[in-house]
Formats: sequence, structure tokens, C-alpha cells
Amino acid sequence: MNAYEIILGKRDGRELTVGELEYMVLGFLDGRVEDYQMSAFLMAVFFRGATDAETEALTRIMLDSGEVLDTRSVGGPKVDKHSTGGVGDKLSLIIAPVAAAAGVRVPMLSGRGLGHTGGTLDKLESIPGMRTDLPPERFAAVVEEVGMSIVGQSLELAPADRKMYALRDVTATVECVPLIVASILSKKLAAGLDALVLDVKVGRGAFMGTLERARELANALVRTSGDLGLPASALLTDMSAPLGRTVGNALEVRESIEVLKGGGPDDVRKTSLALASRMALMAGVESDPGAAEAATEDALTSGRALEVFSRFVEAQGGDAGVVDDTARLPSADVVLGVSAASEGFVTSIDALTVGLAATGLGAGRRAVDESVDPAVGIEIEAPVGSRVERGGTVALVHARGEDEAAAAASRVADAFEYGDAAPEVGSRVLEVLE
Repeated sequence: MNAYEIILGKRDGRELTVGELEYMVLGFLDGRVEDYQMSAFLMAVFFRGATDAETEALTRIMLDSGEVLDTRSVGGPKVDKHSTGGVGDKLSLIIAPVAAAAGVRVPMLSGRGLGHTGGTLDKLESIPGMRTDLPPERFAAVVEEVGMSIVGQSLELAPADRKMYALRDVTATVECVPLIVASILSKKLAAGLDALVLDVKVGRGAFMGTLERARELANALVRTSGDLGLPASALLTDMSAPLGRTVGNALEVRESIEVLKGGGPDDVRKTSLALASRMALMAGVESDPGAAEAATEDALTSGRALEVFSRFVEAQGGDAGVVDDTARLPSADVVLGVSAASEGFVTSIDALTVGLAATGLGAGRRAVDESVDPAVGIEIEAPVGSRVERGGTVALVHARGEDEAAAAASRVADAFEYGDAAPEVGSRVLEVLE
């Protein structure tokens, strides 16, 4: 075999064999396949797509390129949740403790933010002392002791995915369904799960801008996961406007704690419960959707989920005192208000624009090796549906300096649109696919 003929075959639309896919992936890992050859291969897949058989084979090869976590010591059903990424998406910080408090074991492998989408690990690491780099045996022990743990992908898990994703990021081949499926599932299958729940975002702040594209991705994820022996379910959720009221790492941790205490924005609370109840159902701890919804609602309102979160933070070296006093989280030096350009109702808030403004402040990263500032971000004061006066404050910019704050405020102001009539604000959950 040689890379040239494999690339040519995919370029011309031929279905590749398992052996050819192995040659490309494993050859890229050991140096037989050059960066420029893998780049050409990824672009060919981007334009030509992949069959179900190719997608399944690619996922399995990427999974087998590294280690699989041994979670046999963890008793009970193990279910993870994966989000395709959005703006203000702090749901993992709420869903994991809620599901754990309802009887699900949650060994969660999460990632860092890139571009306008935030990362769960970055949010958690805004908690002083918090570690997300636990060795596998400690990861399993925390899941067993607490009911949940959230860590990053180790160097040993699906190394082919890490190397291929870095190349996809700089070759404009990220938004490709077969490659997304293989990337997500190769990591999730390495975690020793019993089931998987997927949160596929739709809208301006998501990778998939239309319902049709999001549905295509969700169906491919559920189908491929099932074919590989991991039962999966997907929820399509709206990401046209930022989720909740905050965008930025410490700000989102604070909001998550508010929700776990019984408050916080309604859209964050309801979407978190929808995903957590699906996890309880997939885990088999509840036998029907109604019972699963009741169990997760009780886990939240009783305070058990908050207790799980506190124990989780402490178990991973973090300052659990932030649960009682969120002022212990990092805070910005400058807070600047964003004024409404018009009187009326807020009819929309462009999630992408807000996400890019937060990234410009340092809340996100433009390249994988950049650091993030845990304190900066955007706080929405007037969510969609709010009645505002001209000149009234619709958002707050948390920044390190006056100039950065002013630049971000101008950008955030452009994200808001106004109208004379109040818009209909529906559920963030658009569809459930199984």
C-alpha cells in the first residue's frame, strides 16, 4: 500500500478498505504517512464523505491506536455526556453531578475550548487548585467514591485522534461529519462506558448551523456508536443565542453553582435536566422517561447534586469553598456595561458574535497552545425576550483592561437585535434522536 493510491481512491469516490484506513491512520502516527499526505486525505474525506462502514472502521482504528481506560472497578452503570460545543455551554458542570446524584456513574472525558466555543476543562480549572489531569487509576477511584469525575484526554487515549485533529484544525476540515464522528467516539469508547448521551448543538454559535446538518451528525453518531456496541441517544439543542447568562470560565462556574443551588437561568436548568434524565434512562436506573425526569429533578432540588459537585471539586484538588462563596473564583479588573441601542424587546442575541468577543478578551483560545484567562468574559443582563430602554444595560464585559473592555463592548452591542413585540422563547431542546 501507499498513501498516494489511497488518497487518489478517496478523491475519486472509492470506498476504502479497513486495511487502507489502517495504513493512513497508523502510518500517520509512526511517520510513514507525511503531514501533507494526511492533509490531502482529510480534504478528500471532507469533500467525498465516507460510508457507514468507513466511518465505523475509522473510529475503531483511532480507538485501537491507544489505551482503553479500565473502569471495571467502578460499580454501577457508567454513562457520559458529550456536547459538540457552544457559547456559554456550562452544562457538564451541572449534568454530571445531577446524574451522579440520581444513581448514574459519570466518567466524563472533556476537552478545552477552541475558537468561539468554550471548554469544560478550562471552566473547571478556574477553580483554584482544580486538577483535570488525573492518572487513570485515580480517575476511576473518584468516579467510584463520588459518582463522577471530569478529566482531559490523556496522551495514551486515542493518540491518532489528537494528532489528526490538530491537522484538521489548520486545514479547514473540522466540519466533516465522518471525521467528527470518529473523533468523538474514539475517545468515548476508550472510557469504558455503558451508554452515551450526545448534545448536538444547532445554530449560529454551533459547528452545525442548520437543523438538517445537526440531525445528520446526530444520526451518524448514534448509528456508529450503536454499531460499535455503545448504546447512544442524542438531543438537538438550540445554540442561536448564548446558553444562560454568562460566557467565560469563572463566570460560568459561578452560574453553574447557582443552578445547583436551585437558581440560575431557566434555559440552563431545563436543558441540564433534559440531558441528565436521558442519562438516567440510558443507564437503566429509571425505567421510563417520566421516572427519569422525576429522579433528576429530585437530585437537583434536594441539594444532593450540589453536594456531589462539592465532593468532586475536593477530590480533584480544588477549593470546594467556592461552592459556598463564589467570590473565591477569579474576577476581572474591569467591568463595563453594554448599552441597548434601541427601546423595545430583545429579539435575538447572536451567539457567535458574543463568543468571538469573549475569545478576544482571553476567555477562549485561537490556537491549541494558547492559555486562557479564567476571569474574563461576558455577562448577559437582558436575555432574549427582555424589555429594555434605550441606553439601558443589556450586558456586562469582564476584562483585564479598559481598552479590551471597550472593544468587546462594541462587539457585544452588535450582537443584540430589538423589536416592538416580545419574541416567543421556546425550549432549547429541539429534538431527541435514538
